Amino acid sequence: MSHAVAQRWDAAAYATHGAFVPALGDAVLALLAPQAGERILDLGCGDGVLTERLVAAGAVVTGFDPDPGLLANARARGIKTVEGDGQRLPYVAAFDAVFSNAALHWMPDHDAVFAGVHRALVPGGRFVVECGGFGNIAAIRTAIRAVAARHGVDAPDQQNYATVEETRERLTRAGFAIASCALIPRPTPLESGMAAWLATFRHGFFDAGGEGMIDEVVDLLRPQLCDSAGHWSADYVRLRFLATRSKD
Repeated sequence: MSHAVAQRWDAAAYATHGAFVPALGDAVLALLAPQAGERILDLGCGDGVLTERLVAAGAVVTGFDPDPGLLANARARGIKTVEGDGQRLPYVAAFDAVFSNAALHWMPDHDAVFAGVHRALVPGGRFVVECGGFGNIAAIRTAIRAVAARHGVDAPDQQNYATVEETRERLTRAGFAIASCALIPRPTPLESGMAAWLATFRHGFFDAGGEGMIDEVVDLLRPQLCDSAGHWSADYVRLRFLATRSKD
């Protein structure tokens, strides 16, 4: 799922500490409404947990992702996979729908993604996405930057958390008709805690400073994101949209 150079995925850790990602996919799956026989590209399929639900609906599914470890888990589930960069999709009029959950924000060049998806869809094909949107994990990102500055470590923001306005402009420019596009605040419980989230979703960055930096970030975030019972949540904001390629 990751495009950012600094992020490398540990498939086992993702399955343990990132299981909430596909588990919270009901809303975007409902927006897609997959039908039996449809050809669907799961863009950023990761380990294939959510992709299995597309297969169960009777769709003919291709999982597409840049991470070989996550793709190995997807293939173990019986899913057809292709390794590649979502910003350089190789398909032309090959799919009835392109679906993506929690992956688009890892692909910084949204214009390139949207152009590639438009080419990949047949006329009338659907593009259905949920991903991190503007304001996503703002407290977490701020804490990381503060700790990085304290240690003299560079902490570039590798993700693209776009606004509704930016997304609508890019989709229109790529040739899509927009049916819906919205930001949805969604505080998300972290059953494994904040340290495990950081080690899973930002571990490439923390390699530079080790567990001590993670501890410092956790300490900064505790007053905002940990309740009195010790339960952590992440300040997620999701961007969700449905767009269609116009019929020729």
